[in-house]
Amino acid sequence: MNILPPNPSSEPLRATWQKMVAPYQYPDLKRSLRQLANTLLPYLGLWLLMVFSLHISYALTLLLMVPAAGFLVRLFIIFHDCGHGSFFKSRSANRWVGFFLGVLSFTPSESWWHDHAVHHATTGNLDKRGTGDVPTMTVEEFRHATPWQRLSYRVFRHPIVLFGIGPLVSFLIAPRFIYAKTGRAERLSVLYTNLALLAIFAGMSLLIGWREYLLIQLPVMWLAGAGGIWMFYMQHQYENAYWVHATQWDYAHAALDGASYYRLPRVLQFFSGNIGFHHIHHLSPRIPNYFLEQCFRDNPELHAVPTLSLRSSLKSLALRLWDEQSQRMVGFRALKQHSR
Repeated sequence: MNILPPNPSSEPLRATWQKMVAPYQYPDLKRSLRQLANTLLPYLGLWLLMVFSLHISYALTLLLMVPAAGFLVRLFIIFHDCGHGSFFKSRSANRWVGFFLGVLSFTPSESWWHDHAVHHATTGNLDKRGTGDVPTMTVEEFRHATPWQRLSYRVFRHPIVLFGIGPLVSFLIAPRFIYAKTGRAERLSVLYTNLALLAIFAGMSLLIGWREYLLIQLPVMWLAGAGGIWMFYMQHQYENAYWVHATQWDYAHAALDGASYYRLPRVLQFFSGNIGFHHIHHLSPRIPNYFLEQCFRDNPELHAVPTLSLRSSLKSLALRLWDEQSQRMVGFRALKQHSR
């Protein structure tokens, strides 16, 4: 097997990255509270406007859903930071605020945080796939899979399924269940989140009617979920990604070569909570989202990493398999070349 070396630009950072990110790892309470306010209050305000807009035109409601979904994505980033313990210094504050924001995004906090921690510890590791990541097969695995496994994988990796059905499954259906091998904290978070959502549904049904609630909540969740899955997919699924076996896996390389810098327009950077600086986030999950850009600006060494724009990221939609020979993501068409 031909194993190509990781991106040479990341080599000098292997010994220095911890010192480089250290100054940005301390949350600023004022900034955290300000970000929470300028995200949560607009989201709740838009919800109120959407309720009133139902009496005017559902088209107006749909229009208001776009910024509402954007603020929900931003709330999810804060929820995500709470799970890393990076939004507040206080562990209790991170847990309580994170639980509340998890309810708003239909996501059990402890359960999701656990899987996401596994993702950080295993991203790019071919021998530890399956938790908190986008399922990815190698070319050889796909070639030796059963017809049913191939069909299932092709269907799952289709954009309509990933970004159309995926948000509903990932945020509305799958998190509602307690799975066998989860810990007590994870099980309780699922239970408490489900109870909170049931209480919200009952309360909103009494206030505005259950149909009206669903006419607003479901499309907003779908839009926000599609946006979130798009961001996560694009930041780990690109041509020159990083996938190696456990014996070759390296934390710094997994962050700098296996997580992209997604260069977004300012408005999308705002709604996505700076998570486009994903390589820095993977280097140090302890950095609050509002310090990621500053860390990037202050350290030019962090600029020479896989970088995607909105246009270039579209090419990633055709990449479905990891080719261990060429060390890059390829599409299904590449299978014909391998069979020659």
